[in-house]
Amino acid sequence: MTDDTAHLNCRKEGDFPPPDEVRRQLSRILADQRFARSPRLQDFLRFTVEKSLAGERESVKEYVIAVEVYGRPESYDPTVESLVRVEAGRLRSKLRDYYHSALDGLDTVRIDYPSGRYSPDFTFLNPKASEPPATVSEIATSVRPADLAGTDESQPPMQSHSGPQPQSAAVFDPAAADSAVQPSIPGEGANRRGVRLLSLALTGLLAAGLTYYAFRAPVSVAPRSLAILPFQNLKGDVESDFLGFSLADAVITKLGVVQSLAVRPSSAVEKYRRLPVDVQSAAAELHVNTLLTGNFLRDGNDLQLTSQLIDVGTQTILWKGTFRMRFDRVLTVHDTVAQEIVKGLQLSLSPKEEQGLRPDKQIDPRAYEYYLRGVDLYSQNDFGMAIRMLRTSVQIDPNYSLTWAHLGRSLTANASFELGGREQYYEAQAAYEKALLLQPTPIEARIFMANLLTDTGQVERGVPLLRDALKTNPNHAEAHWELGYAYRFAGMIQESVDECERARELDPGVKRSSSTLNAYLYLGQYDKFLASLPSDVDAPLIIFYRGFGEYHKKNLDEAAKHFDSAYELRPSLLHARVGKALNYGIRQQPQKGIELLEETETTIAARGVGDPEALYKIAEAYAVIGDKPAALRALRSSIDGGFFSYPYLVRDPLLNGIRTEGNFKGLLAAALQRHDSFKARFF
Repeated sequence: MTDDTAHLNCRKEGDFPPPDEVRRQLSRILADQRFARSPRLQDFLRFTVEKSLAGERESVKEYVIAVEVYGRPESYDPTVESLVRVEAGRLRSKLRDYYHSALDGLDTVRIDYPSGRYSPDFTFLNPKASEPPATVSEIATSVRPADLAGTDESQPPMQSHSGPQPQSAAVFDPAAADSAVQPSIPGEGANRRGVRLLSLALTGLLAAGLTYYAFRAPVSVAPRSLAILPFQNLKGDVESDFLGFSLADAVITKLGVVQSLAVRPSSAVEKYRRLPVDVQSAAAELHVNTLLTGNFLRDGNDLQLTSQLIDVGTQTILWKGTFRMRFDRVLTVHDTVAQEIVKGLQLSLSPKEEQGLRPDKQIDPRAYEYYLRGVDLYSQNDFGMAIRMLRTSVQIDPNYSLTWAHLGRSLTANASFELGGREQYYEAQAAYEKALLLQPTPIEARIFMANLLTDTGQVERGVPLLRDALKTNPNHAEAHWELGYAYRFAGMIQESVDECERARELDPGVKRSSSTLNAYLYLGQYDKFLASLPSDVDAPLIIFYRGFGEYHKKNLDEAAKHFDSAYELRPSLLHARVGKALNYGIRQQPQKGIELLEETETTIAARGVGDPEALYKIAEAYAVIGDKPAALRALRSSIDGGFFSYPYLVRDPLLNGIRTEGNFKGLLAAALQRHDSFKARFF
């Protein structure tokens, strides 16, 4: 047994945790407000933890930290300068404070710095929380042939300045709002009480799957449909362009709690940025009966925004308003617009919905601008720059829930699509947990976190979050889609189809360019799968899946064209690389395909990239190209990683070449065991 294996099998309190769990805990700590504003302590913590995990504990000395962490010259003399000792004292104090008020059930590892040492100790806090599911190796070695028979308190609502009648204009007066947007810092006692209350709420969310075993979605009433288009920049300056999309996104997010209103997601309206809008055409494309359009003009620190709510069928303006303010008061806009939309549509709200629509917590204006820039950059798939903007925002003000949620989303996307890997997954999960700690109610944070949990082998934790989100709003299209995505990982394939089709019924544009209805593929319904792909989207992921569908139908020439196109557009995309490998197989160049898959596997292993469904496709590609040992290896990684879609594994035609291999039955048994466990728990 290797050292790493020994670490993985330790589950008693006080034992040495495995490195991955230590790093996950490190990310949680770094995301906490005690450390988010202290880059020096963050650097100290990262350096000493990584050195200790690398087995270099003895080298972590005061002199080494001063030179390598704080950039002191090699002539540094610890007897003269006390920098490291002072920082170590601060670190110990903040860590004690962190664990004293930590969330029960989330922190699984304690990181301590004993007095007189600069290398940390690691011990388990909560053994059960860190217990992993059985691995393929553990199950496969015990399988028998007989087992396979049959193979803080909310702010008061802002005063409305609009008239009560439709078509009345509203002018927002910044002078009246200035007193309502000054930052307030709660006392320590109030802060601790809030943390405890939020701890209970978050613990309930994450443990929801343990308290019930059957789920029926609340009966939903057909909602009014609304699209909020990006605001047009009248000045046309590039520096202010980010406001058009990000302000629309803020209003969309705010209205997510309203069950009687189906709001199109930001991804569906992004294409309308900087485009002249034809109301009828846009409404028809987005399948909505109501549109919010508008424009803005920024001149230095002055901002004017005009918007109108249109009933598309009657061509009636239900509400229109103009807001004039200093730019540092821009946070107030989306709250007021959301409230005016509800009034204009004459919607009846439950007390819970009214609570969700109350004005957001105050945030430092500079932090909010970085937040808006990050949201805009994410929409353009510039995940790296989005991460930079959002990290800057939380460093300035770490108390705005949505910044943490969108930072987690950007990190997850970069980790998966750009092979950013395990460190970004850890940081993303810590960001989501921080978002839910600050504000447990927003649907977005729960949906984003559930997607991360599914992609990182924790689908059993993701499903309760999504089901809980649908209790809040049973008409939330993205929540239905992500639940369908999670179900297919667990082998609940027809249930996956049902959820995804419900999502498309609520919003035909949901996840059109970033996700696909693979459950049809897994049911062998290839024509339905191809028909479910958007014909007007040429994103590399969609192009790959067009080729993958044709490949299953044995239209190899057509498949090859799509595979080539996806790879040319984005050769770093994991799916595009799988398609290129399959293409080499089509062209009778299997060795080239194997080399490309091996290179991709090596990158995945080195960076710790998740998405076990994508790993499964690597296994399929190896199998059809003819490398059976590699196919079994990749299949093992996929199942261990959390893709245990047993009904699909049983009938997947691309795996036919390895079904008679000795290890295959053991792998199938591993998938069956976890599939059955999931089914018993949730259905």
